[in-house]
Amino acid sequence: MSEQQIQERLSELKDWKLADEKWIVRKYRFRDYLQGISFVKMVAEESERVQHHPFISIEYKLITVKISSWRAKGLTDLDFKLAEYYDCFYSEMKNL
Repeated sequence: MSEQQIQERLSELKDWKLADEKWIVRKYRFRDYLQGISFVKMVAEESERVQHHPFISIEYKLITVKISSWRAKGLTDLDFKLAEYYDCFYSEMKNL
């Protein structure tokens, strides 16, 4: 993706940031540790389904997700689609 395409897609996503020109990153905060772990499980299952896996960091109630495409050596449409899925999972969990 071009820099302009990346910026356009980022503008459509809430709280995602560009890192090192080839990653998109977001931090998700949860009310407790187990809710965060449930979110990680949902992210892992969707990532496995599409065979595209993010880096996930767990810091108690704070989950950081970092996405890029290794083969493309940067960002692709799939990275942004996954970010949208993850945001939907987060919204669903916050409404429980």
